[in-house]
Amino acid sequence: MNRLRALVLAVLAPLTASLLLQGAGTAQAAGYRYWSYWELDGRQWVYATQGPASLRPEDGAVQGFRFSVSENSADAATPRATEPFAEICGGTPERDGRKRIALVVDFGTVQDAPEGETPPKARAFCASVAEDASAADALAAVAAPLRYDSSALLCAVEGYPRTGCGEQVSVPDPSGGSSGGDASGDGAPGADAAAEDSAGDVSAGPSLGLWAGAGAVLLLGGAAVWQARRRRG
Repeated sequence: MNRLRALVLAVLAPLTASLLLQGAGTAQAAGYRYWSYWELDGRQWVYATQGPASLRPEDGAVQGFRFSVSENSADAATPRATEPFAEICGGTPERDGRKRIALVVDFGTVQDAPEGETPPKARAFCASVAEDASAADALAAVAAPLRYDSSALLCAVEGYPRTGCGEQVSVPDPSGGSSGGDASGDGAPGADAAAEDSAGDVSAGPSLGLWAGAGAVLLLGGAAVWQARRRRG
């Protein structure tokens, strides 16, 4: 009887561990907390293909910066405001040898903020900078202090956040979807189906474990009856 019980437990142990790992995998999603960089095309934000230190916007451009947690550029959250250039820079006069760059800085949500920090309210600036200035130069002119890491990754705007730079974080993800919140991703048609499949896997786990456990109980119970009959015989 003891041997049979040990055999059943040995079979159930890896199954139980597998179910627990599957549940843990669907409950968490890995992402990175960082400042993403955008360009406004009409009324739509487009993820910049160059970094702000490399890109030199033309006069009249609108640039955006958003702090959030996201897995990659495909699901990164956009700045939540889309003011046109005229609305941001309308009161800033043109000057010879200078260009005007509109900047939208979105410090993100409380959910995306590092522990112990509160994001400032989103702001819009009009930077009047030299004609050959980069987007990083324009940002530094109106939203200092900036902080960069050794790889020139933008870490902080106006000193926010105080610490950290592109660190990986784990966030609750019960739906199986993106952690970016109001992301600008293109919403692939298969995303909902994938989420439904994931939800189906989660609901199937406890059911499978229940049947396995019930089977083990029946097996042990049957063995006990058989042993008792043998002793009486």
